[in-house]
Amino acid sequence: MSGESQHWWIHGPDGLAGPAAPSAPVTPGTPVAPASPADWSLVAPGRPDLPAPLLPPIHAHRRLRGPYTATGTLFRELYPRVAEAAADVVAAHDVELLTVAPELRATVRATRETLTSLAVPVERTRFYSRLRTLRIAHGLTECLRDMVGAVAEGPVSLWFDAVDEADSLDREFLGVLVRRLDPARITLVVTTRGDLPEDGDLPAMLARYATRVEAAPLALLAPPAPPQSTPTPSGCGDDDHRTSSARRHVAAECLSGDPELLAAYESLPEAERRALHDERADALEALDMESLRLGAIPYHRERGAHPATSGAKALEHALNYCIDLGFYEATVDYGKRGRALIDWEQSFEQWWAFTTKMTTSLAALGRPVEAEALYDEARAFTASPYIHMQAAYATAMLYTRHHEDDRKDHRRAMAWINEAIAIAELLPDPKDRAFNTVFHKNGRALIENHLAHPDQALRLVAEGLERLDGDLDADEHRLHRSVLRYNRAQVLNALGRLDEALADFRAVVEADPNYAEYHFDMAAVLRKLGRTDEALSEYDAAIRLSPPFPEVYYNRGDLRALTGDIPGAVADFAYVIEIEPTFVDAYVNLAGLLVEEGELAQAGALVEAALELAPDHAHLHGLRGRLAHESGDPDTARTALDTAIGLDGTMAEAWATRAAVNYDQGDLPAALADLDRAIAIRPDPAMLFNRGSVNEALGNWQAAIADFDQVLAIDPEEPDSLLHRAACHNHILDPH
Repeated sequence: MSGESQHWWIHGPDGLAGPAAPSAPVTPGTPVAPASPADWSLVAPGRPDLPAPLLPPIHAHRRLRGPYTATGTLFRELYPRVAEAAADVVAAHDVELLTVAPELRATVRATRETLTSLAVPVERTRFYSRLRTLRIAHGLTECLRDMVGAVAEGPVSLWFDAVDEADSLDREFLGVLVRRLDPARITLVVTTRGDLPEDGDLPAMLARYATRVEAAPLALLAPPAPPQSTPTPSGCGDDDHRTSSARRHVAAECLSGDPELLAAYESLPEAERRALHDERADALEALDMESLRLGAIPYHRERGAHPATSGAKALEHALNYCIDLGFYEATVDYGKRGRALIDWEQSFEQWWAFTTKMTTSLAALGRPVEAEALYDEARAFTASPYIHMQAAYATAMLYTRHHEDDRKDHRRAMAWINEAIAIAELLPDPKDRAFNTVFHKNGRALIENHLAHPDQALRLVAEGLERLDGDLDADEHRLHRSVLRYNRAQVLNALGRLDEALADFRAVVEADPNYAEYHFDMAAVLRKLGRTDEALSEYDAAIRLSPPFPEVYYNRGDLRALTGDIPGAVADFAYVIEIEPTFVDAYVNLAGLLVEEGELAQAGALVEAALELAPDHAHLHGLRGRLAHESGDPDTARTALDTAIGLDGTMAEAWATRAAVNYDQGDLPAALADLDRAIAIRPDPAMLFNRGSVNEALGNWQAAIADFDQVLAIDPEEPDSLLHRAACHNHILDPH
């Protein structure tokens, strides 16, 4: 690696710096021996600098195993060491572990499969949110923390190298690790051979939480030997030095960094180089490891003797695998590479597979303009009814769902979806015709909803369910039937037909019990129906079934607060902020609860942090004003409350708090005016009592009595209102 720049970031206790070369090299793509404290170290002048390594350095180059190269390696290597001691941790995170390290399926039991994860390719009509991988990253961060806690008595360290060449999902995971892990417990070292890509959070997280150290390049990657399962090529003993060196370069997935090996490889005739790539691909395929089929195997097949056949086939496998798991950046990459290898006229179905899965991924990634250009290209290339039907449906979804607001056009979307429906109705096979017609009418239902026609949407979904039940066998397209019923539940919920919506949600949960979003949405309906305990139970189920996502904790926290479970609500809102530090409403709710609990310093810190994120958030200014008032700072309180009211004049709390400031400063008429505004917005008993007190102080006896009467109508035994009302009556009877 000589001559290359190298960057180090150390996320650990203060004072960690100064790299030194590791004593044990890393072999990309092959298993490594368990780490020991002698494997590698970073030393500050005169003393050891890092805790004992948990594992040898982990090579992150995406060429090795594609998405989650580094993350998968981490958990494949760690799992055998913790499987017994941390069995409960493994069980709690089986979804995350199997997502990043599919080889663990041989030993880790999948307990939360869904109709989506089990759907055969021809019945896959639902794809994961682009945010799912962030949930996976949070779940794995907690999994790593708990695994280490189960097996390590003291602090440990982890080293990830070549992170600038890592897949975006590895960088996403590392960004979460750097932000959330306790550096005194697990120290992270991140090294690169060049500059980190600017996309994603990792650069910002390293800049904020880690120490950057410039260092001389290290020869970290030794040229690896082929895995033990690599067959010895015939005539290997007769290979000359040049061929042997080239083979070593290819066996290192062309990542050795040794200029002699690279020169030997480049000096071989093309046919011999291609043969070496096929030889390596054969050896890796013999290992039967799914993650290698996402990285090194397609890399070598693209460079082997038959790139347009074997290479395209390897890329198509990786493409299909990654889109099913929501690895959308990787899917786009495989699609581009596959399209570059084949002649679309000679391999049109394969060309369309690469193209349509690219477009689906581009839409999921928020890049709909690029997706639309590919659909236009496909329409120009072919008159295939199936492709025109799929492209019409997808283009409709771009215009009703994925484009930026200024480009959305629901009428245009309707034109495209009607074209898709028209083609579907002409398909020759009855079952194919039924499914595709219903599928595309479900898309039309979404557009009808966006056009504020919920009754039309409901009719389309109901008719679709009836047709599928009549034309298909009971076990066909179970996933799409559950999607249709779920969509009907959502429309019924929006129409206020809550009992019917609940019935549909219960049906989809019964059909697909491990799909967390169903439980999450059913909880919202139960809450509207006042069935609080059942709603909390559904939120608990959603949390149990899914890697962490902030909305479910936020909603559960909100409901816990309403039921008086303040510690539970505080814990939920605090966790939301931990996993999503930009979730402003969680700051608002948590700060509000802490104010009520008298934790003013903590609440104030939250408010100030949130105002950095949302400087024009009215409720935050209102909380700042309340905190200043309770801390005896009327000037700051007034400024903050004036700002809050200026931003949102419907905030009853801000008017009421400013009334309190005015009252304390002796401006009773201003206090009365502010309470009038607050009560006009929300006639809260506390505000009514306070206005009664101000009226009493001003000698407005009848007005005060009227206010106290309203409080007592709500709570007939409220003692202070009884006493003050009696005092007002006495003043009327005896003004002296």
